[in-house]
Amino acid sequence: MQLDIPAGDFAGYLFDLDGTLIDTMPVHFLAWEEAMQSAGLRGPLDEDYFYSLGGMPTHHVAELMGRRYGLTLDPARVTHEKELRYLEVLKSGVTLIAPVVEFARRVAVTHPCAIVTGGAPDVAHPALAAAGLTELFKIVVTPADVPVGRGKPAPDMFLLAAERMGVLPGKCLVFEDAEPGILGARAAGMKVVHVPSRR
Repeated sequence: MQLDIPAGDFAGYLFDLDGTLIDTMPVHFLAWEEAMQSAGLRGPLDEDYFYSLGGMPTHHVAELMGRRYGLTLDPARVTHEKELRYLEVLKSGVTLIAPVVEFARRVAVTHPCAIVTGGAPDVAHPALAAAGLTELFKIVVTPADVPVGRGKPAPDMFLLAAERMGVLPGKCLVFEDAEPGILGARAAGMKVVHVPSRR
């Protein structure tokens, strides 16, 4: 994978987690499919639709999926079941997306770095630990840190991460794999490196 890094004097770096630093999107897909089937989905989950929601808060994803498939479901229950399944798979290890992780390790020596993820804290932190990346990222921003409904694609999480790093938004470079995150980063006035999560 060749990363297209834009020119610029960046003072801080923000990274999405799943599909950007760690290759976990296929695992998330299977966990979502199983959880949705338990909630009444007949047949497979639409993979293209799943990827289009990348980076959105998990609770919101459950609501959108229920609506798409015409299911009456409890988003909190489906989300909980999905996350249990995901965490179970995490125990067997995590595959790093090497070019992005290598870049993060280089810049973290001299610049502040943060995670901006649509995953809940009780999923994001175990994933970082399983990947051996906890020490690299002192700042982790999740949907729990912003008002309900202000996760990706809203800019709030990116702006909060920049504030916590002490860096102006225009001086931040963001690494993202999915459209909601790319839109949120751009809305925050930040430049973005697109990391293809489907290889």
